[in-house]
Amino acid sequence: MSKPFASANDLSEKTETLEILADGVYALTAEGDPNIGAIEGEDFIVAIEARATPLAARGWLKKLREHTDKPVRYLILTHYHAVRVLGASAFDAQEIITSAATHKLMEERGKEDWDSEFGRMPRLFKNPDEIPGLTAPTLTFEKEMRIELGGDRGHLELKFCGRGHTAGDIVVWYPKTKVLFAGDLVEAEAALYTGDAFHMDWASDTLDTIKAFQAEALIGGRGAVVKGRAAVDAAVEQTREFLIGMQNNVKAVHARGGTLKEAFEATHEALAPKFGQWPIFEHCLPFNVQRLWDEYDEIDWPRIWTMERDREVWAELQG
Repeated sequence: MSKPFASANDLSEKTETLEILADGVYALTAEGDPNIGAIEGEDFIVAIEARATPLAARGWLKKLREHTDKPVRYLILTHYHAVRVLGASAFDAQEIITSAATHKLMEERGKEDWDSEFGRMPRLFKNPDEIPGLTAPTLTFEKEMRIELGGDRGHLELKFCGRGHTAGDIVVWYPKTKVLFAGDLVEAEAALYTGDAFHMDWASDTLDTIKAFQAEALIGGRGAVVKGRAAVDAAVEQTREFLIGMQNNVKAVHARGGTLKEAFEATHEALAPKFGQWPIFEHCLPFNVQRLWDEYDEIDWPRIWTMERDREVWAELQG
């Protein structure tokens, strides 16, 4: 019997936890829902991620306003996925920042991704009719960008670390506090979504670059805030283990001329004992395996997910 599609049946609200990691450094986690954060400048806020709708974003901003009333000058989007960006209008930010590659992806497949993610994760789209349209950045960069925070607050470094979760993911590094917002390039006891990924790049050079920051606190895309150098390194290696586990199993089936369904079953069997109880594992794995199979078919640029394609892959692999 087919499993319920993606996260469409996940309708229970999650408990949100706001943590202050250092002076003016905020992270909001929600039991495996997408994480979001903010960093205070001398007289402004740098917001990181935007949530799926303006209403959902305002819920986060209401919590943040209990601690600071500074205006949002910059909104940083680590990548293009709809649940991260479509709430952008709620921030009234002077500037919306992405990598140049993320901007390209927004233009190329933003509407299809919006429809796809709404179908996969409807609970996250609170009052979707309020979304004014696709999010567009006002500032982009290729490799690195620096934001001066003013006063004695230091600066932020925005960096493209290499292809990974998507072609355009960036991280936000705050050297003064050694806090790293890693987006979906690292997850802390939450399953990876790799349906638009570059698995081999991600598992090697990209994670090596992230680990080299030597962060003392890391906020990943989902899961709890990770604190302490040893725990941060462990989260990076846990992410790598998930990616390599997928590669080993899908590659073996692909190499012997097996089927996509066989690759999915082998990967599920191998990863489920350790990762199976983590948030969105069952949701993500069919799309992950399909994308990795495409890479072994030498399809470098990820195919666009549509609602129709989502359902077809789900029926084939989770049916």
